[in-house]
Amino acid sequence: MSIIAWLIVGAIAGWIAGKVVPGDEGYGVLGTIIAGIVGALVGGFLLGLITNEDWTTGINIPTLIAAIVGAIVVVFLWGMIAKGRSGRTTV
Repeated sequence: MSIIAWLIVGAIAGWIAGKVVPGDEGYGVLGTIIAGIVGALVGGFLLGLITNEDWTTGINIPTLIAAIVGAIVVVFLWGMIAKGRSGRTTV
């Protein structure tokens, strides 16, 4: 799949992941879309390793599902990291 297609799929996946994962991580829509793009790449790569299939064949339902799963994981982990950093106090 071309890089432009992955950006589109990642942006869609990031937006969906931002709606699915509860909480306000404080990085807005653009941050969620960027996390979605990263998640799409991670999800496609990991599912490719697990299933021995090519999850980067184009914009289709399996690719979108892989991207959404990866994006949800990345947005969730980023939220956990952001929450941990904001909850600390220095004395």
